[in-house]
Amino acid sequence: MTSSLASLSLDQLSIDTLRLLAVDTVEKAKSGHPGAPLGCAPIAYLLFHKLMKHNPAHSKWADRDRFVLSNGHASALLYGSLFLSGYKLTLDDLKGFRQWGSLTPGHPESGETDGVEVTTGPLGQGIAMAVGMAAAEKHLAAVYNRPGYEIVNHYTYALCGDGDLMEGVSHEAAALAGTLGLGKLIFLYDDNLVSLDGPTELSYTDNYLERFEAYHWHVQRVADGNDLNAIEAAIDAAKAETAKPSFIAVRTVIGYGSPRAGTNKVHGEALGAADTAATKKFFGFPEDKSFYVPDDALANWRKAGGRGAALEEDWNKLFAGYKQAFPDLAGEFERTQARKLKAGWEKSIPSFPVEKPVATRNAGGAVMNAVAEVVPELFGGAADLTTSTKTIFKPGANFHVDPAGRNVFFGVREFGMCAAVNGMAAHGGLIPFGSTFFCFSDYAKPAIRLAALMEIHSLFIFTHDSIGLGEDGPTHQPVEHLTMLRAVPNLTDFRPADANETAAAWRLALERKGPCFMALSRQDLPVIDPAQHDAYASVSKGAYVLQDVEKPQVVLIGTGSELWPAVDAAKLLANDGIRARVVSFPSWRIFEEQTATYKASVLPAGVPKLAVEAGATLGWWKYVGADGGVVGLDRFGASAPGPVALKNLGFSAENVAARAKALLK
Repeated sequence: MTSSLASLSLDQLSIDTLRLLAVDTVEKAKSGHPGAPLGCAPIAYLLFHKLMKHNPAHSKWADRDRFVLSNGHASALLYGSLFLSGYKLTLDDLKGFRQWGSLTPGHPESGETDGVEVTTGPLGQGIAMAVGMAAAEKHLAAVYNRPGYEIVNHYTYALCGDGDLMEGVSHEAAALAGTLGLGKLIFLYDDNLVSLDGPTELSYTDNYLERFEAYHWHVQRVADGNDLNAIEAAIDAAKAETAKPSFIAVRTVIGYGSPRAGTNKVHGEALGAADTAATKKFFGFPEDKSFYVPDDALANWRKAGGRGAALEEDWNKLFAGYKQAFPDLAGEFERTQARKLKAGWEKSIPSFPVEKPVATRNAGGAVMNAVAEVVPELFGGAADLTTSTKTIFKPGANFHVDPAGRNVFFGVREFGMCAAVNGMAAHGGLIPFGSTFFCFSDYAKPAIRLAALMEIHSLFIFTHDSIGLGEDGPTHQPVEHLTMLRAVPNLTDFRPADANETAAAWRLALERKGPCFMALSRQDLPVIDPAQHDAYASVSKGAYVLQDVEKPQVVLIGTGSELWPAVDAAKLLANDGIRARVVSFPSWRIFEEQTATYKASVLPAGVPKLAVEAGATLGWWKYVGADGGVVGLDRFGASAPGPVALKNLGFSAENVAARAKALLK
């Protein structure tokens, strides 16, 4: 160690090591964000080295504290903290920052890097996911903890920046967190007065402390981001406030120690060789050494491993006693943590008789309630629409009133709701869902996309799925939404045509372990005879032949409510001597997973195909071919009773039959 470094306290040496690792990480990549790591390193050091309950050797320990880097562009700060603490990350991984195939992508991605809880970068979403994590902790603690056995007892920490707080989703999530009284949620705000374009006064003059206080948060300010004692005291005070989430604004200096400190020039680009050397000189580190980690600093950081292992061992002993005292509860906890469904749970799923038409939203609500007891990990609610989307447990407690309750009233916060659902899913132990009208998936799209990117088990239940919803008109009638969401990688789509397909969709959504969405009808629909078709086996293929004829001349493909005009059109065609096969197509994603042989058996080559769906035609040409056709909707809807809107916009049996005949000429 050089003489200048020897004069530093061990804490300061450890903090500065993290700072300069981040600088070198960005500099080697010639890309990244060095400013926030230089300013926030003391916060990260306190959390990872001293305050957080975590075990670097076992990053998925169930009762660990969670850390979310909402300002994900500061990823070099997180990667450096993980490496120094002893997670499965090496110096070579830091050197591969932002490169193909590395464990250190440009923004943190869960599943890629050990210790990264959630994927962040799209600003504001980390805030909402942290809210979801804290909500999950509160619910699971209420469900599983018993006197003397607090097996769920951890905090959720998040670091955020001004960009996070400017995004609207932060308002949605913060207001929800205050209402829910999430006392184990602690936010540290990197209050550095600088955004990418310049001083924050250009665009952001909120009184954020008053804003969060109005949201029923406990708020504090730390005047100096280098003052470890002040930051720790603020976190201790936050922990002492058990009824409210906490917001701590820490005044930092962006790019601290660099020649560009305090300016936007250090926000989003490498320092360059000269400024990197000058920054190392400021901290007393060797200017000619990259990725330099003093032995004393590394040994100090790695103490987190021993402390974390001891904490986990204590928890293991506690859980062993819990398991002996409460074997059934312990078994449920272990099962849900392992993401396994209870054996035989699917036997609770109802079958719907053909006698009475049923709206698929109503069928979905019936299925959800039927499996509630055997899938206790199912948890969620709607964006102030439970009476419309039918996504409420009856009977069931309100989570806000009783933390063991499973009904979450998210309020009119579609984006915040879905992002919080992602946090719940990432936390583990729950299968969370959020629900709203399908058209409002627009508001939630960025969260749905992140669920798919993380491949987590988030469920999005959308109702009022087409112009068939009727009088509310074009503002509420989805058109392009199926196409939009079907285009998202890793996201499973379900648009069931009847109550039994809906039951199958719910079963598959719970089994598949990845993100799914359902588009369900407001209007009643006929029911497919369960004696004629095994709905689960059929929907498990994505698409299947509902009605067949010998040597079909045309294939009619329908989804959701538009399966039924296709069925009726087949009858009209039969009267004219035309043989039509009818295919129900509830899931594109699942159909694409089938073999080529199966796909060809449903959609045979050489037979004209006509798809019928009250949505954008884009995408259907893959299945119908250039010689096929689509009865779709490449315009907005209209305010009218649902049956009138559907008929006037082409979704009648007569029009479908006419379009099919045109294909045969």
